[in-house]
Amino acid sequence: MKLIVFDVDGTLVDSQHLIVAAQGMAFAEHGIPAPERAEALSVVGLSLPQAFRRLVGEDGPVQSLSESYKRAFQTLRLDPTYEEPLFPGMGELVARLHARDDVLLGIATGKSRRGVNHLIEVQGWEGWFSTTQSADDAPSKPDPAMLLQAMAETGLGPGATVMVGDTSYDMAMAVAAGAAPVGVGWGYHVPGALYAAGAVTVVDNAAALGALFGREADPACTG
Repeated sequence: MKLIVFDVDGTLVDSQHLIVAAQGMAFAEHGIPAPERAEALSVVGLSLPQAFRRLVGEDGPVQSLSESYKRAFQTLRLDPTYEEPLFPGMGELVARLHARDDVLLGIATGKSRRGVNHLIEVQGWEGWFSTTQSADDAPSKPDPAMLLQAMAETGLGPGATVMVGDTSYDMAMAVAAGAAPVGVGWGYHVPGALYAAGAVTVVDNAAALGALFGREADPACTG
């Protein structure tokens, strides 16, 4: 039995336009110039206070920006212009893994619990994930708490756990928890940063990711 834990933004879901727009609205509300797109996306994966702390510093209006961002995100989510599609092939891959009897699925994300529940409802994934960890449940990545809690909830140890993510925060979290870090190359951090943070491999598409999880393949041994 293997536990495969997925990050959300940048791994399962292409939410970059919504994230950048919500950040822009939050900064505008405070009269602060918004960060460039690359900088805005560089903090995806962190919980909101940690993300804004990186963007404006310890002395900036971190909490207020976080609250503004939440409001903006919820408003923009109702606008079809800011659709959050799954990355190509990821919906099918999750479905195939869910159907297997030797795999448990999990989520570990900087999203709120509300955001996780919304994703699961929209995608029809109710009951598919044995464990879901959000920014409301544990310290921000790269702290290993989310993965440690996921392993405790499923009864599977680090040797049977794989973390799939698109940022160095995901990879560092997996390393700290003793799990296998598998990077995806279509998200918000470049492959070099993922390898530097400990990724054992970085895949280019959902088919390549699925190939890692063949019953005879062990991602921890892939490099």
